Amino acid sequence: MSTFMANKGNIVRKWYILDAAGKPLGKTAATAATLLRGKHKPEYTPHADCGDFVIIINAEKAVLTGKKLEQKYYRTHSGYPGGLHETKYRLLMQDKPELAMKLAIRGMMPRNIITKDSLSRLKIYRGAEHVHAAQKPESWT
Repeated sequence: MSTFMANKGNIVRKWYILDAAGKPLGKTAATAATLLRGKHKPEYTPHADCGDFVIIINAEKAVLTGKKLEQKYYRTHSGYPGGLHETKYRLLMQDKPELAMKLAIRGMMPRNIITKDSLSRLKIYRGAEHVHAAQKPESWT
């Protein structure tokens, strides 16, 4: 008997839909990160990219608990003096809810080379419609 090791030849990728309407942003992001890594599969291998495709719909209807809408900031810095840009999550969720969801998922992924490939399989949509009906995605509950 030998230990199974996943590689590109024996990975089967499925498509899953996550509905973020009325659910906390962090819980949806944690579920998506698990699916993107492939940790829900019995053939999970840490050094191999064996995750699935994830479609997140209704990203604008995800909720932030507590006072995060007013107290949490999205910060970027240009590298120049005075180049700090801050945006409250209340404005970020109104203007770019897809970015808020992607940042939450990226924060829950490991800091390695597999993360870039995993995040390329993530599709986030503001509303309930998506263009991936041909892939026959399954709803993840």
